[in-house]
Amino acid sequence: MKNMYKDILILFVITLIAGLVLGGVNELTKDRIAEAEAANREKAYMAVFSDASSFQEMDINVEESDYELLAENGYDSFVINSINKAMDASGNELGIVMDVTTGKGYGGDIEFTVGLRNDGTLNGVSLLEINETAGLGMNAEKELVPQFKDKKADVFTVTKTGSISESEIDAISGATITSNAITNGVNACLYYHNYIYGGEENE
Repeated sequence: MKNMYKDILILFVITLIAGLVLGGVNELTKDRIAEAEAANREKAYMAVFSDASSFQEMDINVEESDYELLAENGYDSFVINSINKAMDASGNELGIVMDVTTGKGYGGDIEFTVGLRNDGTLNGVSLLEINETAGLGMNAEKELVPQFKDKKADVFTVTKTGSISESEIDAISGATITSNAITNGVNACLYYHNYIYGGEENE
């Protein structure tokens, strides 16, 4: 019985020390992790607004009614994580960068940024997190994303037969779900920008 209590005490002490060590490591690394995440987001913002000098996060509360309106127009499983103003060196607003997540990817959530100029032109798209199939959906960064740059359309559609207009996006071969998920997410950003953020809902 004495040995059992001794073993329990030893196990308790080991667990306590391990917990303190892990807590200390977490305390030491959390700032670095936060800094790395912030740097990655800044890089993603610059990827969609390379002519911007700075980005200012906007204090925008996306209402439940906004999401309901988006869903009514076919943009469900969509979350706006943040909206940042893209500013030039003189402090003029060039447009906005939306950090969004769509839950319609083949492998789960896809997080990306979308740069939109004040006139509604899509400045670019940059992926932040994607877990699609290797060799298929994971090719989105090089095959799908570049197609959106510097285009202006109310709605983009995915095609498997080759794009023939500004509003058509060529699907990634073998990854239609990924192609549709990202395109639908981009369309949701356009709808929010045109009809909620600065459009009809705010008039």
